[in-house]
Amino acid sequence: MSAAMLDEIGQPEFSGHPPLSRRRKAAIIVRLLLSEGAELPLGALPGHLQSALTEEIGAMRYIDGGTLRAVVGEFLEALEQVGLTFPGGIDGALNLLDGHISAEASAELRAANFGTPRDPWPSIAAADIDKLLPLVRAESTEVAAVLLSKIASAKAAEILGRLPGDHARRIACSVSLTSAVSPETVSQIGQALHEQLAQTPKPAFPEPAAARMGAILNLSPADTREAVLSALDSDDATFAAGVRKAIFTFADIPARLSPGDVPAVVRGLPGEVLTIALAGADRAEDKQAARFVLDNLSRRMAEQIRDEIEEHGPVRPRDAEAAMSQVVQAIRAQADSGEIVLDMGEEDDA
Repeated sequence: MSAAMLDEIGQPEFSGHPPLSRRRKAAIIVRLLLSEGAELPLGALPGHLQSALTEEIGAMRYIDGGTLRAVVGEFLEALEQVGLTFPGGIDGALNLLDGHISAEASAELRAANFGTPRDPWPSIAAADIDKLLPLVRAESTEVAAVLLSKIASAKAAEILGRLPGDHARRIACSVSLTSAVSPETVSQIGQALHEQLAQTPKPAFPEPAAARMGAILNLSPADTREAVLSALDSDDATFAAGVRKAIFTFADIPARLSPGDVPAVVRGLPGEVLTIALAGADRAEDKQAARFVLDNLSRRMAEQIRDEIEEHGPVRPRDAEAAMSQVVQAIRAQADSGEIVLDMGEEDDA
């Protein structure tokens, strides 16, 4: 039963009832067939027709026997008048003729109608690993073996290395079978993979999840940050490691800030901010960061700041944490503008 069949049912006047819409009569037929256990390929209908049919069925409650018999009779009459149905649209036609027309003709039609290139493999080979990896995971090992055989060896090796061991071994074994694959089949696989890549939705967030979480925790109180990281370590150690790499706190200054960039950072800070941050450094790792800053300033400037710290006296923890946060934000701002370069530990994954 096609959308055209349902749509072509007429509108007879049923005695004692207002005329039924085509949509409602289609819903009655579908409901009847489903109640009889029929397998209906409703997924082949266009999305808007599936939605309309579902809404119509949801809105109906009861029809009498006379109305049901009249709708069924009209439907059977319409079926008798139908000589042949067609898939509708070039995509449906290509699916219908798959295997009956050459791969070259199919590629030309898809290129003309869907923007698919004649040879899709160059664009597939140029795709990012993060886009190709889901395809390799989702496809059969044979298709994955063809894909890896058509892209650069270095990229294929990295994809293989990011797969579970058993999956990687199965794909590696399948590569030995690719010699027997015909060029037409390789072309068809390429067309299908290219269409999947084209349909990949754009991410809602430009930054990776770990980077976004790290940016949030950068500005969170230390106790909150440590509690969240501890929970992440238990729930998702891999994600937690990425978040830790993205976090840049006052304690991270010695590991990530070049000693030669310390004077530039200090010059860009408001007067008392650095004094309060250094004076309030109570934790061991914060004290180490404070010493790092002072040790990489000129002797005169370092002595001046030490005098200011001594004159300032005790600092409330809340004020110290706010000042440390300002120091970190100033460092990140200078890094973003290119004035300094931070070591964010990207090579730690090796």
